[in-house]
Amino acid sequence: MPQIHIEYFAILREHVGKNAEELNTDATTAGALFDELDGRYNFPRMAGMKVAINAEFSDWDAALADGDSVVFIPPVAGG
Repeated sequence: MPQIHIEYFAILREHVGKNAEELNTDATTAGALFDELDGRYNFPRMAGMKVAINAEFSDWDAALADGDSVVFIPPVAGG
């Protein structure tokens, strides 16, 4: 079971209540990891969410490996 480092930004950080966490997961893709975390934290719904793996923007179906760092990046609101 790979261990993944997850970072949360903006509204996700506020919603989860922490900046980051380490997680042992059976998720094999970034999308599956997001779904697993959504089941735990019930993320707010928003279009345009991005994901980065090891500091590079990635596809939601990108494979995860032990030790990866994953960041979920919500859309930026401005005004």
